[in-house]
Amino acid sequence: MKLVWLKETEDDIERLFAFLYEKSPDAATKAIESILEKSEMLREFPELGPLMQDESGRRELIIPFGAGAYVLRYYILKDTVAIVRVWHSREVRK
Repeated sequence: MKLVWLKETEDDIERLFAFLYEKSPDAATKAIESILEKSEMLREFPELGPLMQDESGRRELIIPFGAGAYVLRYYILKDTVAIVRVWHSREVRK
């Protein structure tokens, strides 16, 4: 499967890195590496994340990290996994 990150998701990665970098550059690097590494699993196992309960066809992959986790939301479109958002589970989302 092809793995595609939408522009919004690239912005999410930059935001997450910048937030954690202020506290610990090493942790920021490890967090992003973990997100990227785990997302690669979707190439081989695109149905790894369960379907959301809203009938949108979106799925969520939970990536444990430290005391929390990152949430990666994505769609499967034919031969492509499109990652549409990523955030930390403790974030207050609007």
